[in-house]
Amino acid sequence: MKYFSTNNPNHKVSLAEAVIKGLAPDNGLYMPERIPVLPQDLMMEFSEMSFQEIGYAIISALFSEDLSASQIRELVDHTLTFDAPLVQVEEDVYSLELFHGPTLAFKDFGARFCSKLMSMLVEKSSKTLRVLVATSGDTGSAVANGFLGVDGVEVIILFPKGKVSPLQEKQFTTLGQNITALEVDGVFDDCQTLVKQAFLDGDLNEKLLLTSANSINIARWIPQCLYYFYAFSRLPKIGKKVVFAVPSGNFGNLGAGILAERMGLPIDHFVAATNVNKVVPDYLNGAAFQAQPSIPTVSNSMDVGNPSNFPRLITLFGGDENLFKEKVKGYFYNDGDTVKAIQLVQSKGYTLDPHGAVGYLGLKDFMVENPGYVGVFLETAHPGKFRDVVEEALGEKLELPERLAAFLEGEKKVIPMGKSFAEFKGFLEGFV
Repeated sequence: MKYFSTNNPNHKVSLAEAVIKGLAPDNGLYMPERIPVLPQDLMMEFSEMSFQEIGYAIISALFSEDLSASQIRELVDHTLTFDAPLVQVEEDVYSLELFHGPTLAFKDFGARFCSKLMSMLVEKSSKTLRVLVATSGDTGSAVANGFLGVDGVEVIILFPKGKVSPLQEKQFTTLGQNITALEVDGVFDDCQTLVKQAFLDGDLNEKLLLTSANSINIARWIPQCLYYFYAFSRLPKIGKKVVFAVPSGNFGNLGAGILAERMGLPIDHFVAATNVNKVVPDYLNGAAFQAQPSIPTVSNSMDVGNPSNFPRLITLFGGDENLFKEKVKGYFYNDGDTVKAIQLVQSKGYTLDPHGAVGYLGLKDFMVENPGYVGVFLETAHPGKFRDVVEEALGEKLELPERLAAFLEGEKKVIPMGKSFAEFKGFLEGFV
């Protein structure tokens, strides 16, 4: 299978090059040249299969031309070591809990897959692979823990100073070993821009082997489709249409759901739910796509004003913007809405994190406007990762999972960094 750039369909590379390069030289994102469609009779069997068995089928369909059956099993077994339970919150409304991995966030799935695949691909290389990651929260912790101690790999995480929750910060700034954290005096979009500039700098790329583990990398992005298949297989078969509501920032997670639908999964509709960083909901509701400076909110992992995965969304629909807008509905919510949703759903006996709260709101608004659906919203992180926001909303203390509380004991170690590329490039040249 070849992978093409969203900026130039004629630029095609191998799986290894797409994964190691991360970003195409024309600043495009890599996409598979064709999307396999699974037989409906196979997907009918998924309800009787384990998460791992579903994973083997999906990853084989996508990667069997490039990886052996044993490599695929090794990848899936390494990735799916924890569950993604579907929990009913109210009638026809389900939470897909994606926070049961090592860092209690959905990005554990993609980070574990990515780290394992990269280690396979660079196993015989003599050069150290340097993974550059921009994070607004959960990506940093998931990637850091996924790559911790991996031979031949150094991870450099860029995060915006003062704009990541304290617990999220602790999860990637206290590890040491092959993990370095850069505290950037700016916002997430500044961090993301620095990473992209590094990939496009010919001088740097001649000297260093650079890659990314953000969702711009197909090895981080594609495996996220697995839990859509799994969740769908666990829904009760009640003859209703299905909608998935995805709290969205960089839009990789929504893109993975659309990938699953393009592979044949019968999802009838998607909801793109954001905070006030709403460039995509605005676009879906008729405005031109226009990147904006990001605005800080209580759902900080979605504070993205220029979502990198937007070109993938367009490409998944074959460039047909009308089809995109028919399939995906956009909603946005402010902090007050988010807090009220946390309080409301707590009264139903379920605790949301701020991002899941935005997803829940989008799902409910869609279902009011479109009766007859059963809906799933993605609960992307454990509420304890945003303890200050959730405790203030509920007026009560949260009990942290033991593995989350353990991160609080670590000592934060960071390197301060401005937002100029010259400073970041100078830092990277120190590895030469």
